[in-house]
Amino acid sequence: MTAPVTPDQIELLIAGYVLCDLSPEEAAEFEQLLRDNPDLWDAVAEAQAALEQTFSVEEQAPPAYLKPSILSAAQVLQQAVIPSDRETIASPANPDNPAIQAANSNVIPLRRWQRGMGAAAAVLIAGLGISNIVLWQSLQTLQAARRTTTTDPLVFTLERTPLTPTPNASVRVMVDPSDLEATLDIKNLPPLAEGEVYVLWTVVKPNAPVTTDDKDAILTQVFRVDEQGQFSQRIAVPPVFRDRGLVQAVAVTIEDAKAPQKHLAKPILIQRI
Repeated sequence: MTAPVTPDQIELLIAGYVLCDLSPEEAAEFEQLLRDNPDLWDAVAEAQAALEQTFSVEEQAPPAYLKPSILSAAQVLQQAVIPSDRETIASPANPDNPAIQAANSNVIPLRRWQRGMGAAAAVLIAGLGISNIVLWQSLQTLQAARRTTTTDPLVFTLERTPLTPTPNASVRVMVDPSDLEATLDIKNLPPLAEGEVYVLWTVVKPNAPVTTDDKDAILTQVFRVDEQGQFSQRIAVPPVFRDRGLVQAVAVTIEDAKAPQKHLAKPILIQRI
């Protein structure tokens, strides 16, 4: 019998899924968890949003401590491994003494090894510092690009397709890019049979820098309508909505409730951008 999965393990699996870092065994385990509990997709969406919101900090200069810290660490390390002037200048009273020569033959290579290790460590410290600076510069470039994106509300009124189950079905999504939340307003969609769910998808352009399925889509919300065919709720949306140029379409499909992420069905309603 398989041991129950703890909340901490579920959080790790969600993080691994968002980072595309799950092993085949972990992926299979996570897929089973999603089949058993489709509500986990809400946690996946929140994790995806949190990951990309990491890069939404305000622009600022490199930390003032970065360069002094690197130089100080390198200096301390050099002082710890390089012999002092006194040790370098001092010479034995009788350098021809065989015992002293034997001692020197052991000490000198050790000091050279220490110097080599010190130099390598100093290079490593400098390299880490450069990596941090490059990372900071990349972040500033990203922020500069995002300043050109819109923060105005985005309104999507999905159009019916030949697969729309009722002629008067209505799906409206109003997205607030500033807080990555949206109002999903559904009307006149028929309640589904047991084992089926409606799924809202965000379709992005090919090669967009986000995690998608093989249809370039992000599962955004799984929902069911009430007896009157209605559903209205505030939902979390993917960070791609901060850049209108990345979003290609918003669509609704009918999927298997045990595995909505497989995205097997064609859209019943869609708005292409």
